[in-house]
Amino acid sequence: MAVEKENSVVAIEYEVKEVGGADIIDSNKGGHPLEFITGKGQIIPGLESALVGMSKGESGDFKIDAADAYGSFDPEAVQVIPRDQFEGIDLEEGMVLYGQGEGGQTVQVTVKSFTDEDVTIDYNHPLAGKDLMFTVTLLDEREATVDEVMTGQVGGMDDECCSTHGGCGCH
Repeated sequence: MAVEKENSVVAIEYEVKEVGGADIIDSNKGGHPLEFITGKGQIIPGLESALVGMSKGESGDFKIDAADAYGSFDPEAVQVIPRDQFEGIDLEEGMVLYGQGEGGQTVQVTVKSFTDEDVTIDYNHPLAGKDLMFTVTLLDEREATVDEVMTGQVGGMDDECCSTHGGCGCH
């Protein structure tokens, strides 16, 4: 069986670098596999598309353009905000902060620089504007259950998990 465009439960092992770079940006090798359901937008679109048609045990190297990863770098997403909005925070360049967006969603910002008066923050994803090279091994693939398709969670709504761990997001 091969990965389908929608409703396959996929488990992968991966390593990612910036195209042309030697440093590993992220990896789960030797750890838990990344599990997701295809067609749910749970991973970057370029990587999900690259996996379609792969079979269990197959490996591959995939160049994912920035547009199909974390998008282009948006210079307008870099803003200067008064320092007093960060009162009580021991600021450091490069630190990541989380806040609440206008719609109530969680937003991540990176502190680019700061003075006594202002803080320059960047709302772009840290990998925005970067082409990425993924080395991936498909560890497992199967059709999603009805519960998994409905909930978007691998394992669906597992009552034992919900009662044991106090929530249903443990898969």
